[in-house]
Amino acid sequence: MIAYIKGNLEVKANNYVVIDVGGVGYKIFMSASAIEKIGETGKQVKVHTYYYVREDNISLYGFNTLEELKMFELLLSVSGIGAKSAITMLSEISPSNFALAVISNDVKALTKISGVGPKSAQRIILELKDKLKTEQAITSEQTPEIKVAIENNGKVEEAISALQVLGYNKKEIEKAFMQIKCDDLSVEELIKQGLKILGM
Repeated sequence: MIAYIKGNLEVKANNYVVIDVGGVGYKIFMSASAIEKIGETGKQVKVHTYYYVREDNISLYGFNTLEELKMFELLLSVSGIGAKSAITMLSEISPSNFALAVISNDVKALTKISGVGPKSAQRIILELKDKLKTEQAITSEQTPEIKVAIENNGKVEEAISALQVLGYNKKEIEKAFMQIKCDDLSVEELIKQGLKILGM
């Protein structure tokens, strides 16, 4: 709808900015960290935008980078997360750290974000992990940490498949693996650890 807005930055408030484009002021909601980085009032700025439409609300959300926009769109696709929660999360975690936390099942990192409890963190991981892997994560350049996390995740997927063959339910297996530090384990060790937890 509206891909970006380029104009003079007129207002910097707590959770929004106003950008003047040809005499029209656009009110754009942004994360606190994005507002900090956007620049000085009176200067020309460019903001990537998301046109948010609900029955009782039409708003523009703005981002300094395409990575932030991508993360926002992914967060909106998670059940139970609305635009305000997503924008708050963007204030507290960078897109690359978010991608890393999701791909490596790091519930702890996600629960450090205000408003995200263990259940929400697990739901974010379950709903976004596959999307992040297929979209090569949300950063324009994958960090080495994200590449390692994706490789480790390949081992986890193999172990999950093996445990499914043994008759366990995929969601039960994924919950079990959230309790295991998967980084240095082989597929066989992952299966053994998974069986220990599932057999409890």
